[in-house]
Amino acid sequence: MRDLELPVGTCRDLCPPAERARREQERRLHRLEVAPGRAVKEYRRPAAGQPPPRPSELRPPAVLLDTVRYLARLVAERADAPRAEVAGFVADRLRAVRLDLALQRSGLAEAALVLEAAQAVLLAVVARLGPEPDPGPVVDPVLLQAQVQEGFGSLRRCYAQGAPGPRPRQAAFQSLFLLYNLGSVQALHEVLQLPAALRACPALHTALAVDLAFREGNAARLFRLLRALPYLQSCAVQCHVGHARRQALARMARALSTPKGQTVPLSFMIHLLALDGPEEAQNLCQAHDLPLDGEEKVVFLRGHYTEKGPPPAGACTVLVGNKLEGRTVEEMVMTEEENECLGLPTSPV
Repeated sequence: MRDLELPVGTCRDLCPPAERARREQERRLHRLEVAPGRAVKEYRRPAAGQPPPRPSELRPPAVLLDTVRYLARLVAERADAPRAEVAGFVADRLRAVRLDLALQRSGLAEAALVLEAAQAVLLAVVARLGPEPDPGPVVDPVLLQAQVQEGFGSLRRCYAQGAPGPRPRQAAFQSLFLLYNLGSVQALHEVLQLPAALRACPALHTALAVDLAFREGNAARLFRLLRALPYLQSCAVQCHVGHARRQALARMARALSTPKGQTVPLSFMIHLLALDGPEEAQNLCQAHDLPLDGEEKVVFLRGHYTEKGPPPAGACTVLVGNKLEGRTVEEMVMTEEENECLGLPTSPV
């Protein structure tokens, strides 16, 4: 269907009234949206052969942006709910936002703003998952990763349309794309195809430096760069932190292990790998069968280093959580968005 044939959404609610009434009757309202007026349109794959949605079933860009803001606010309001449950709910509703946008006619600038906001919230919510300490609902990490990639795909296609020239926040979100796909040859190739002026923007320049340090296995430079990243960029790269720490630990084991055992202060490990403290450092060593000398040193004994299963995720308080500085996800995400639009600095390091 050509763009000129697409409808213009007219629904002014977060959820079309007909859908809410149907889901109430079928008792399919999520527990995070049962309060009056808090239902949010859920994602439903368009069925083959079905007529296109009516304008009254589609939310225009302004309402979609309000929906994204509401979902970001929900993250803070429902601190009592398991983070995995919140992440699954928010990811589904953001997918519905992208679908509503794709099924209607809208300007490229307003479409980009909606997609950028949705992607920022999704990255922040996924980064909040971390190790879930309490039993409760689980979220499929493969599905969640696919939805993040889907969001980047929609956004990058939007950037590629229309008149040539970068969009106001394109460099920042292209940097998020590279950081989320750290070490990917394809992602790096796609970024290197961008205009030189765009690649020279500070956000992309830094992301390229992070990618290079990751590929080279330069742990000292990598974690120094990660400490300095703003909040959203830290959210994007968090999924690679455990792997980067394992890479660094394996290199240290190869270089330092001796038959009698060579010791390294735990404080050095904490600083080098930007760990959250002695307990996380001890857990990391124990997960790789590296013995400890008391509570202050790790012993590199030849033949002791092992890798079992995926690397420990860790809470990433130093690298991510502390950068919220007491603000909510909504405040941090939306403030960074507006600052970037106005050319102002993003969150402090």
